[in-house]
Amino acid sequence: MTDMTGQGHSRDIADVPAVEVVSTAALHLMSAAAVQLGLAEDLPHHRDLDEARSLIEALAGLVTAATPRLGHHHAAPLRDGLKSLQLAFRETSDIADAPGDGPGEKLTGPVYVAAAHRPQGKGGGLGAPEVSALPGAASTP
Repeated sequence: MTDMTGQGHSRDIADVPAVEVVSTAALHLMSAAAVQLGLAEDLPHHRDLDEARSLIEALAGLVTAATPRLGHHHAAPLRDGLKSLQLAFRETSDIADAPGDGPGEKLTGPVYVAAAHRPQGKGGGLGAPEVSALPGAASTP
């Protein structure tokens, strides 16, 4: 409960571990990016790749900056989710970004769709394709 000075809310936030705050923010960015990529079950025809790019880039910045403090147990699922969204963006976009120029790839290193899984034409869906960084590319810890 918050009193008139707002101190109750601050006290509540003070009890939340940083890993929870970072994870929650990352999940909000992931969910919003998925919606903008047309991956939401209730909005399958909605696509706004410009918005998706902005959200994925923000997510990449958050995950890259937070990973050293979160530890592998908490960071691994966030990195996996980020790479899945980066791959989905590549599969959904009609215009291919050069390796390293996709959303967030300046921070994470390039991702690409393995040749055996490359969709024919526009939009491929996530499925279970391989997501890899190019050899020699920077990778997230």
